[in-house]
Amino acid sequence: MNITIFGGAQPQPGSTAYDEAYRLGKILAERGHAVLTGGYIGTMEAVSRGASEAGGHVIGVTSEDIENWRKVSANAWVKEERRKKRLLERLEGLIYGCDAAIALPGGPGTLTEIALMWNLMIVESLPRRPLILVGDGWQSIFNQVFQSTAEYTSASAKELLLFAKDVETAVTLVES
Repeated sequence: MNITIFGGAQPQPGSTAYDEAYRLGKILAERGHAVLTGGYIGTMEAVSRGASEAGGHVIGVTSEDIENWRKVSANAWVKEERRKKRLLERLEGLIYGCDAAIALPGGPGTLTEIALMWNLMIVESLPRRPLILVGDGWQSIFNQVFQSTAEYTSASAKELLLFAKDVETAVTLVES
């Protein structure tokens, strides 16, 4: 399968978050999956590196908008770069190009990716596929969303999000 990984650009080599993302990329590649990431630094680099070093295929979906803002280029482990002009095109490439997605911890960008993919599945613009959120942080955030928007969020919409305590559980959910 093609598995998109969402996550923050902040994790640095040697940090727990970077090591977790590296392990996720490695596990997915060892199980024969290709990974799609935003192609740059942090979580994206760690997943790409782990998958590449395990012999997997790494797709980086990059965009001019990000490169003009941050002055970065695709990380060294990207084997196939899918360049987009605009950030929204990049998000479409990550979302529509996958069979499943896993969201690691991140900030507003990661939250945007989760919310967009989730809403596309809610309105059936995107066929249902696993969208797995890793860690207590996402569970806490979405419990609050579910509680405070109960009258606006249907049970069927809630069921589109899966929660995993760690990357191993996330891989199990992807493959089940």
